[in-house]
Amino acid sequence: MDRIRAHWGDMLRVAGSLTFGEVRGHDLIRMLSRDSRPTGLGDAFAHYGRIFKTLHLLQFVSDEGYRRMIGAQLNVTEARHRLARKIFFGQRGELRQHYREGMEDQLGALGLALNAVVLFNSLYIDAAVKQLAADGFPVTDDLLARLSPLQYDHINFLGRYAFTSVPAPGLRPLRDPHGRGEDETEDETEDA
Repeated sequence: MDRIRAHWGDMLRVAGSLTFGEVRGHDLIRMLSRDSRPTGLGDAFAHYGRIFKTLHLLQFVSDEGYRRMIGAQLNVTEARHRLARKIFFGQRGELRQHYREGMEDQLGALGLALNAVVLFNSLYIDAAVKQLAADGFPVTDDLLARLSPLQYDHINFLGRYAFTSVPAPGLRPLRDPHGRGEDETEDETEDA
C-alpha cells in the first residue's frame, strides 16, 4: 500500500490522461518501465492491480453465483471463438497476407462475417420464437435464456457464395421442421 500511496497522484494523472486520450501508448509504456524493469509508477500500478485480482479470486472461491456467471461468460466467449474459427477460411485459420495492413483487412473481414452470421441467426431465432408463441408453444424465459445466435450447423462455410439482392423485403419463410427442407429433392427425402 505504501508504494501505491507514494504514486497515487501520478496514477490519477495517468488515468485521466488515458481517459481523455492525452497520452500515447508508447509514452505510457516508457513511463511504466525502463530497461525491461518497472519504474516506481509501474510498480505502483502492478501492486494496485494485484488488489483487484485478489478480490476477484476471493469472490470466485467464495461465491457460487459469481462462479456460474463467470462460467457463462466464458462459454459465450468460447462459442464466439469457435464460430470465428469455423468462418476463418473454412476452419483453416490462416492469415494469408504477410504484411500488417493485409492481416488487419483479413481480421476486419472476419469480424464483419462473424457479425453477419450473428445478425442472421438473431433475426431468424426471433422469427422462430414468435412463430412458436403464435402456435401456442409455451415460450418461457428459461427457454429463451438457452438460445444463442452463435450456432452454425445450418451455414455452409465452403462452396459458392452469391451476393444478390433479396427478391422481397423481409425474412424468408421458416422451414417446417417436419417437412422437406428447401435444399432436399424428393429422391433425397425418400432415401432418408
